[in-house]
Amino acid sequence: MSELFDAVDALVASRSPLPPAEERKRLRVAHGLTLDDVAGALKVRRATVSGWESVKKPTEPRGPEREAYARLLRQLAELYPASEEPTAPVPAAFTGALTAEEPRTLSTEEASEAAVMTATENTQTPAPAPVAADPAAAPRPARTTRPSSTSRRPGAKKAAPAGTRAGGTDPRFENGPLAVVDVEDGQVLAYCTGGLVLDVPAKSIPALVDWTLREAKLGQPKLSGPGKDADPLIVLTEAALERYGLPVTLTEEERLAGRLPEGHKVIKQLVRAEWKLTKRGFGPWARIYRPATGSERACVQLCIPSWNALDTRHWGEAGQLPPAELARVLGVYASRVMTPRGSTAVTGLELMTALHPPTRASEPDADGKRHSEHNPGSLGKDAIDPMNWPPCEVPDGHPVLKDLPRFHVRGPAEKLFEEAYDWARPMTDAECTLRHLVGIDVNMAFAAGANGLTVGLGEATHVKAPAFDPKLPGSWLVDLSHVDLSRVKVGKEWVELDGSLLPSPFTPKGERPTGPAWYATPTVAYAQELGYEVRPLEAWVRYENGRYLDGWYNRLRDAFLATMADLGVDADLSPEDFLAAMDGYKGRDPELAIVVSAVKATVKGGLGKLRERPRGEGWRPGEPWRALSRPTWRPDIRAAVISRTRINLHRKIVKHAAFTGQYPIAILSDCVVYAANGESPLDFLPYREGKPLPGGFKLGINPGLVKHEGTQDVLWGEEVRERFNAPQLNLARYIKDGTVTDVDNGE
Repeated sequence: MSELFDAVDALVASRSPLPPAEERKRLRVAHGLTLDDVAGALKVRRATVSGWESVKKPTEPRGPEREAYARLLRQLAELYPASEEPTAPVPAAFTGALTAEEPRTLSTEEASEAAVMTATENTQTPAPAPVAADPAAAPRPARTTRPSSTSRRPGAKKAAPAGTRAGGTDPRFENGPLAVVDVEDGQVLAYCTGGLVLDVPAKSIPALVDWTLREAKLGQPKLSGPGKDADPLIVLTEAALERYGLPVTLTEEERLAGRLPEGHKVIKQLVRAEWKLTKRGFGPWARIYRPATGSERACVQLCIPSWNALDTRHWGEAGQLPPAELARVLGVYASRVMTPRGSTAVTGLELMTALHPPTRASEPDADGKRHSEHNPGSLGKDAIDPMNWPPCEVPDGHPVLKDLPRFHVRGPAEKLFEEAYDWARPMTDAECTLRHLVGIDVNMAFAAGANGLTVGLGEATHVKAPAFDPKLPGSWLVDLSHVDLSRVKVGKEWVELDGSLLPSPFTPKGERPTGPAWYATPTVAYAQELGYEVRPLEAWVRYENGRYLDGWYNRLRDAFLATMADLGVDADLSPEDFLAAMDGYKGRDPELAIVVSAVKATVKGGLGKLRERPRGEGWRPGEPWRALSRPTWRPDIRAAVISRTRINLHRKIVKHAAFTGQYPIAILSDCVVYAANGESPLDFLPYREGKPLPGGFKLGINPGLVKHEGTQDVLWGEEVRERFNAPQLNLARYIKDGTVTDVDNGE
């Protein structure tokens, strides 16, 4: 009989009455509970609780979760009875007598005051973001409710955003940098940062662009004095695409072209409305504009996730997120990096320009007028003439190489080849007696390589038999084959090492050079640092130079550290606490983990864009391609950053070897693998009283410090190499999860 009673109780509990969504949220906020608090107590996902409180389309809990949720709300209602009339009837069975009346219309002043109160109630501890303004605070915002539908007007805000929008926000962009446009129950809505939702009256793409510029108050202030404000970004969901007459996905032909055909009806609508598209047309990242009049810009950028605008390699599942969550992800990225301008690679390059605009306003002339002039420290507004490039610095097929024989392969004495490490060696007998292979990975390695680096700003000057100057950026033809890693200077002292167990610092494959080769300045300077004389045969040097990437590094470093801090990984943790904090950090907030991935991709992609290759377009070797027309096509800067990154890593490896007698087994870019008896980096990294080896590897989240990449058994490494008959298979490539599907070619 008791089983029947239990079944009856469960049936009653499954229909436990609940108050309206607005009241559920009010009670939670009144008690100071976050969505995470409730989700943790009820053992459900945070998004589930958010759905229960959604005013537009609330979801209903079921089963035991419903009974527990109803119990929570009943207790909160006893503690915090409603002091004002609710906006919807409350079920009579719900404990806590409340009077039900018809919803009333709120005035603009009332809505604003209510929003401020909501923001105060919802305030959480702000994330430690070093950037000046962060309108998209890291804590997930609850969706801000709108006044009753009887008071809704086209373009009206539902309310000021609840949460932690930074003070001093530019009133022109008070609704944040971007909005995700979606359609719900026939209504077009724009989800902004901070939980704000706007009604969108536009019935076509031209009207949407016009509304964005006139009413939406979207955008972002410029990052540099002479720069330009960021254009508003509109993200279109699949429902919005259908509403505005656009395809949900591109055809194969359109995907390969990267755009819609010129005859598409939406493009015709834009033409009739006198809007223009940039050369890349209406694709995943479309820019719609009218020519600027004076200082006024009229430009809106569209992002279309279902057209693969958000590459899953860098943005994970962002394109599949609900509108509010996607607005949060992109908003955090925009506030800490910049409003996305395309792929993470494009944005990384645009960030360089935004921080160092090519021109600025001059001082007033005799008539009091200002003129556009070169902005010192920038790359200027004009690209370097392709025929003025040093032949050693350009990739194959460049116009300056058009007179080379068709199948000529340039060697080290003809081509600057500064790339990241891809090196491995067989394990020694002693290493095979150890139990584990432990991989460590340098955080934001290429960003750290850019920090404080002096790079060329203008064209190169050719010099014969120059004296090497480690402070002068350029490319140097020099023979470094005499540098012997068995005896090098570490600091001011000469040390003896086993050079056969170390990669050469001068080649990506770690092979010792056999004669003259072209190197960037940091590589040649390191040969001097190791105690060896260098005598360049010739060089291409840049006398106009500066620390062009410092601001870029600082911006991306701060974005990375602030987001990692939101995920529970702070910069001042002890080595043990740091390793513990890194364990499963992505699961604490998967949306912010996406931001971390995007920030990292912005670093690597931005640097890669400095030497962008031809992208189809009917290009033939010897002809110029589109990227060459950019002032930011600078393969020399890319080479210098990679050179310094590789040298920074080698310096740490040498210091570690000199102090411990341990040598790396494999290196892939910024990941290094050592043999050890334990599974943790602390089992082979030397720490004394919590302090690391000076100049060696140090655990931590800051760029240039290292984290644990992965651990596998020594037997795993030997078995993998034997299975593929590859004694020097690069185990660093597989150390993270141990999965090896096939032998790669290093690409």
